[in-house]
Amino acid sequence: MLYAFTLMDKPGTAELRQQIRPVHKTYLAKVQEHIAFAGPLVTDDGSTMLGSLLVIDFPDRQTAQDWLAQEPFLKAGIFASTSVHAFVNLWPQKAGFPT
Repeated sequence: MLYAFTLMDKPGTAELRQQIRPVHKTYLAKVQEHIAFAGPLVTDDGSTMLGSLLVIDFPDRQTAQDWLAQEPFLKAGIFASTSVHAFVNLWPQKAGFPT
């Protein structure tokens, strides 16, 4: 089942986020074959980071929660809030993907 992770950053964590980013990307790469989509949440300027949105296929909620518990940004204390919701993808993606 797909799980949508909405992960909102604490204010003032941009520098820490950049420091941890390589470890975060390595961690994501371990599940890359299961990622439906993933990327940063930003303000309307398109570059000021607010958090992350990930949709990843996991066999069950517990596995999704266990994965999140080891996520490097979470472990570094970057997130002010997290939510995980089961997600049903009913619309084929056509827009918003890198060229």
